[in-house]
Amino acid sequence: MDEMKQRNRIGVRDDIFTTPFYPSEKVRLKGSKCRVCGEVFLGKHLSCGNCANENMEEIILGKRGKLWTYTIIRNRPPGDYKGPDPFVPFAEGLIELPEGIRLLSPLTDCDVENLKIGTEWQLLVDILYVDDGGNEVMSFKFKPV
Repeated sequence: MDEMKQRNRIGVRDDIFTTPFYPSEKVRLKGSKCRVCGEVFLGKHLSCGNCANENMEEIILGKRGKLWTYTIIRNRPPGDYKGPDPFVPFAEGLIELPEGIRLLSPLTDCDVENLKIGTEWQLLVDILYVDDGGNEVMSFKFKPV
């Protein structure tokens, strides 16, 4: 795609992605790690939610993790759902990254009836929706390795 024709891309949350968003394959999730107790969080944190210490460091999270648990969403979520219309059932899982954090995430490119706990999954940063200002709002999900 021509650089001049690309839309502006923004994160679904300001503090969770590396930038730039082009190419999306190179975008990673950012986190914070407590230098005292080692607890890891998604996004920027000024203090630890585990031990309350303010000695935090910014880290880049791994791109691969293991499926810790999952559920199948069979009914359209209420509210401002941004998914396909008509609704298509999808899986949502807890992916455990090497840093020890577990992220709740949509699971994509998979057979929702044959998911297996312990399988390896890879980060996918993709467009969630286009906002009223024409920005592509980027989010994350995981796909099987």
